[in-house]
Amino acid sequence: VQLQASGGGLVQAGGLLRLSCAASGRTFSRYATGWFRQAPGKEREFVAAIGWSGSTLYTDSVKGRFTISRDNAENTVYLQMNSLKPEDTAVYFCASSTYYNPTSRGDEYDAWGQGTLVTVSS
Repeated sequence: VQLQASGGGLVQAGGLLRLSCAASGRTFSRYATGWFRQAPGKEREFVAAIGWSGSTLYTDSVKGRFTISRDNAENTVYLQMNSLKPEDTAVYFCASSTYYNPTSRGDEYDAWGQGTLVTVSS
């Protein structure tokens, strides 16, 4: 399984970005896919996940601002990030699980992308 994350960049506070995660070797629509992030000097943290049925899960700090979605035809998962804040600055990783339902546990994902940097300036 290979995951390719893209879409990061530099944006001002209040702006928006859309991250993409394309997969090969696994069909996203059959399993859960998640986004995690790691800020400088901090532990990796869960951001959002989508399950095979389309059910979603978000960490509290991004609820109402971020939306995870999936394009089954393109085998791609997106993370739409609106109203970005400086504290959203991090390297964002997509991850694929063999679990069906969305999960926030990193150890339940067995494939990880390379990460894409999101920088939000104040």
